[in-house]
Amino acid sequence: MSCHLYDQFRQAMPDLDKVFIETMDGRKITYGDVDSCSAQMANVLTELGVAIGDRIAVQVEKSPDAILLYLACIRAGAIFLPLNTAYTPAEIDYFLSDAEPRVFICDPAHIDKLSPIAKKAKVSHTLTMGTKRDGTFLDQVKTALPEFQSKERGPDDLAAILYTSGTTGRSKGAMLSHENLASNARTLVTYWHFTSNDVLIHALPIYHTHGLFVATNVMLLSGGTILFLPKLDTTQILRLMNRATCMMGVPTFYTRLLETPELNKDITRHMRLFISGSAPLLAETHREWRARTGHAILERYGMTETNMNTSNPYEGDRIAGTVGFPLPGVEVRITDQESAKTLPQNEIGMIEVRGPNVFKGYWRMPEKTAEELRADGFFITGDLGKIDDKGYVHILGRNKDLVITGGFNVYPAEVEAEIDAIEGVVESAIIGLPHKDFGEGVTAVIVKKKGADLNEKQIITALENRIAKFKLPKRILFLDDLPRNTMGKVQKNLLRETYKDLYTA
Repeated sequence: MSCHLYDQFRQAMPDLDKVFIETMDGRKITYGDVDSCSAQMANVLTELGVAIGDRIAVQVEKSPDAILLYLACIRAGAIFLPLNTAYTPAEIDYFLSDAEPRVFICDPAHIDKLSPIAKKAKVSHTLTMGTKRDGTFLDQVKTALPEFQSKERGPDDLAAILYTSGTTGRSKGAMLSHENLASNARTLVTYWHFTSNDVLIHALPIYHTHGLFVATNVMLLSGGTILFLPKLDTTQILRLMNRATCMMGVPTFYTRLLETPELNKDITRHMRLFISGSAPLLAETHREWRARTGHAILERYGMTETNMNTSNPYEGDRIAGTVGFPLPGVEVRITDQESAKTLPQNEIGMIEVRGPNVFKGYWRMPEKTAEELRADGFFITGDLGKIDDKGYVHILGRNKDLVITGGFNVYPAEVEAEIDAIEGVVESAIIGLPHKDFGEGVTAVIVKKKGADLNEKQIITALENRIAKFKLPKRILFLDDLPRNTMGKVQKNLLRETYKDLYTA
């Protein structure tokens, strides 16, 4: 009997006394604990009536027990459904109604608000799990048997459903199979040279592909150790670098660390790899990090529906502004949006990917699945990009972020790169706003460095000889910070909504 994903984790486990997760308050979870504690949780789920294919919805704060619950769901044959801790009760109402989970596990502090919502959605059991090994679910786990025969699950059986962020329209549940997750983790272990000697600083959230599947699955398959932080804490991260070998983060991690005077080559000498993803890394951040630490950040490209698609090389040039090459076994092509024909190198079009990492479709949305998964297996990512002469993939923005002004296409990343290179600019975001003459007006939202004396005219003057006139911003707006989601992605939809009347008022 085989439980496809968990069996691979189990077979890769080193000495069962080795520590898998170490928390900042001193808790240590060994690989033996991973097996016995996930067995206890799987037994409780089974006693609650969870059957193969049932969904387990989880909205809890980050803790090792949440990781163990993910593994328990896999072992019980259930489908793990992590939910962003920032989701409101109204949003949880949608997810529970859509996914129809058998069990919903939430933070003890939110049970009063969420229990009626779960009852309305006809969830059979609503339990709690806190960060201090508390809650009604963990109360039951404490007395459960530490042995469990994992349910038989094959490569194509579902392991998880992750809902997309839903910045436009309804959130979609991406269905990920056992082999989607296993194949990607196996590839990354090899491509990024992970071994049982690795120690990972883990400060990412675990309701998202990056922190849950990439970080956790890679470490389980390599037999390494995780130093488990509840959230981004630059002081803690710097303190841990003399014990760790690698860190996975979003660009915010690196910009915040660069703000600390303690960061230098000496403090990072024990580290071998810094990985960034989930949002574009500024070329300036890349350069400054290398100058301060001697390390080149490895940027990669992934998404909810596909896990990881491309990566800059472990050995070789890690080029700022690119996301590297397609991972082994993953195909990437650039297509014309209207004809769907594959475009040659250096031409901009839609990024499409195919491989064992690509999801099975959207939960209960066959029409949407058919729209975004081609008959030949390629997934239409919604990202615009190109592949250069050396084979590096460049991402130039989301399709919905493309600005069409006077009939011309303006790719935000191209203009943003030029603005970001201007002295005194921290970062920028290009958006298109309704314009009576041009359809959309190219608009730049800029964050200045502290003390920088920059104005609208200076920015335009600096750009005039750098980009075509139709790409020039018609207005420059200055903000203290760009709005971002929890993974560090700039929320251009919020900027478009805030300034929608700029040219029409």
